[in-house]
Amino acid sequence: MTTSFQHHQHAHCESGVTANLLQHNGIHISEPMTFGIGAGIFFGHLPFIKVSGIPGTTFRIWPGYIFKRVTQRLGINIHTEKFGSEAKAMAALDDALARNIPVGMITGVYYLDYLPEAFRFHFNAHNLVVYGKEDGRYLVSDPVLEMPATIGPEALVKARFAKGVPEPKGKMYYIKEVPGHIDLTKGIKDGIKQTCFFMSSPPVPWFGVNAIHLLAKKIEQYPQKLTPRQCTLYLGNIIRMQEEIGTGGGGFRFLYAAFLQEAAQYTGNNELGRLSERYTAIGDQWRHFAYSAARLCKARNSDLVSYTELSKLLHDIGDKEKQFFKDLKAVKW
Repeated sequence: MTTSFQHHQHAHCESGVTANLLQHNGIHISEPMTFGIGAGIFFGHLPFIKVSGIPGTTFRIWPGYIFKRVTQRLGINIHTEKFGSEAKAMAALDDALARNIPVGMITGVYYLDYLPEAFRFHFNAHNLVVYGKEDGRYLVSDPVLEMPATIGPEALVKARFAKGVPEPKGKMYYIKEVPGHIDLTKGIKDGIKQTCFFMSSPPVPWFGVNAIHLLAKKIEQYPQKLTPRQCTLYLGNIIRMQEEIGTGGGGFRFLYAAFLQEAAQYTGNNELGRLSERYTAIGDQWRHFAYSAARLCKARNSDLVSYTELSKLLHDIGDKEKQFFKDLKAVKW
């Protein structure tokens, strides 16, 4: 029981899954374009929501949003469903596969036993595609891997119903029908508009550029408020969310810069190309921040920065992102 689904490796799980599902349905757009139209870029720091005792930090929009917004903006008919029963969730998956429908789903990384053990930790927002079933095992297209994989039903059930924040609750999604014409230009404009709102407009300190400055202030206070061990754990989690769970390097910033470059070529708007170069430079600053934070975690003596200096690096990134999204919002079409 397999489909003609083609696996392609991508930088990030949800935008990669979305791009692969779109391609399977005859819509050939890139992962960066998918990420941008889906308004995937974001930043949030939630000190009151802790996972394993560590405050949450995110460099992207919440799980499921990219697929939902891309398909909505391109006029694509989809099916999404959550389940209270493991048996019903697996029956629904088997039913879709029997109809040759590749199924996207949100899973807990810890239970994906096809991953190397070093990469399996408690993170419940990993997207993948199940596209078939052979010899009692499910065929998996995980976009962060070079090749497809397989997983047994018991491990897949555990991954689909992993406990913690957030709970996947067996969520699955797939494409039902695509329109005859796709208006990418409108999708690009709408995606950019929403991204600018999410990054610049929330009046609360936990989201957008405000959250970058909030985290910068928190980091400066770490040595006074936390034990050395906690300092290392808190910083380490920020790096992990940026470099491992993110796209590597700029915590999704490079992926969004690639979207702007492609959008500039598609629409003929050269200003988007210039903004792409600026956001790539900001991604480089994020990379430098992660490098400096990692050395502080490991207490390396060479080129070691203080928590205050690390905080200043992050404040500078926040200032640049604020101006960047102000200028992106002002682009003339």
